Amino acid sequence: MDFIIIAILAVIIGGAARYVYKAKKSGKKCIGCPDGCSCGSGKGGCCGGCH
Repeated sequence: MDFIIIAILAVIIGGAARYVYKAKKSGKKCIGCPDGCSCGSGKGGCCGGCH
């Protein structure tokens, strides 16, 4: 039973790590940003670097 839980956690953590790696490799600045650092509203987005 413990092996199944450990395997599920490993798959989840591995998938998250792969997502972050691929996003960084593709050049995304704000991976977890809900608006994708789009500054259409003029507020600056979550990245802080949008102007």
